[in-house]
Amino acid sequence: MTFDVIIIGAGVVGLAIAQKLARRDRKLAVLEKHDRFGQETSSRNSEVIHAGIYYPRDFLKSRLCVEGNRLLYAWCREHNVPHAAVGKLIVATTAEEAASLETIQASARQNGAPGLELLGKKQLLSIEPEVSALAALLSPTTGIIDSHCLMQSLLLAAEDKGALLSCRAKVTAISFDGAGYDLEINNGEYRIQGKTIVNSAGLHADQIAALTGIDIDARGYRLKPCKGNYFSASPAPRLRRLIYPVPMKNNVGLGIHATLDLTGRVRFGPDSRYLDKEEILCLTDGQNGNGPPRKSALSLYKVDEDHKEAFGNAIRKYLPGFDTETLHPDMSGIRPKVQGPGDLVMDFIIREEGNCGYPGFINLIGIESPGLTSCLAIAGYIDDTFIKDGK
Repeated sequence: MTFDVIIIGAGVVGLAIAQKLARRDRKLAVLEKHDRFGQETSSRNSEVIHAGIYYPRDFLKSRLCVEGNRLLYAWCREHNVPHAAVGKLIVATTAEEAASLETIQASARQNGAPGLELLGKKQLLSIEPEVSALAALLSPTTGIIDSHCLMQSLLLAAEDKGALLSCRAKVTAISFDGAGYDLEINNGEYRIQGKTIVNSAGLHADQIAALTGIDIDARGYRLKPCKGNYFSASPAPRLRRLIYPVPMKNNVGLGIHATLDLTGRVRFGPDSRYLDKEEILCLTDGQNGNGPPRKSALSLYKVDEDHKEAFGNAIRKYLPGFDTETLHPDMSGIRPKVQGPGDLVMDFIIREEGNCGYPGFINLIGIESPGLTSCLAIAGYIDDTFIKDGK
């Protein structure tokens, strides 16, 4: 069977692209190796709608996050997706961190993130009595969302326009004959053909790119998966907003922050730990190593309970008196990072590969945070930039 567009990966970004590109006169399929959509990064994250504060101005992450924030709130209202614009506080607990808040605010304003306000200690205590800090930066357009309901709404919108979702469909080989692409599914169980391929495979996007023959090391596509643990607290501190520390200087993540879900439950995380070679072998089913993995990929998602004390120490920097013993393992997720340990922060990679012999093959590599917030903007960017022939 031949399709005009095949999207590999039914996470939130793949589904957003599907609903954007789908139309009645365009045959579009979404392939997902799991038995349902959104089983990896899209369902194992903080479920935060970001404002676009941290990223360099010339990054796609900045542009697409700010635009995506606006688009996502509008989508949620139109499609009745549960969400709440609860706001976020970036809290400074040292004089050095307090001095950096103005720099963060200026960067956010340059990016187009609206409404950021610097707060002193008394102002902070008046709105979040349990939080202790010298100063804070308030982001009113940061929010929370039910990511499963979002993905369900995107899928329904795509299917209403004729898109087909095929689950348990793992792409195991890709060939190009000059006119289109032939995709082998499940080691030869069946094959399908497509004119345009969108690789939105998240944690496995580098390996999908490699199936075409692209040198993922030369192109800078090889991913460095990074695990993050979450702990919930019971009893939980009484918070009205998301509480974030000043960003970590190592560029690995945003630090162990306090997030709320739509029921008011408080969750802390994520921390950051790059997977080792054996763990990467498990994650990729042995595709980028020699021999089969020694354990299942599912085992990688077990919360590292020995990180509990480090969590408690980090939380007490802004919630003094917090009792580590109230923490309980919640979940973990794995981020598809392009940057490795000690590297500078990297942007999303979104490229059509015509210049290396694969026209119509669009790679999305390293779509980590703020990928959820940016999903609709990424979809629009792909449509505007790469889908030029009307089909």
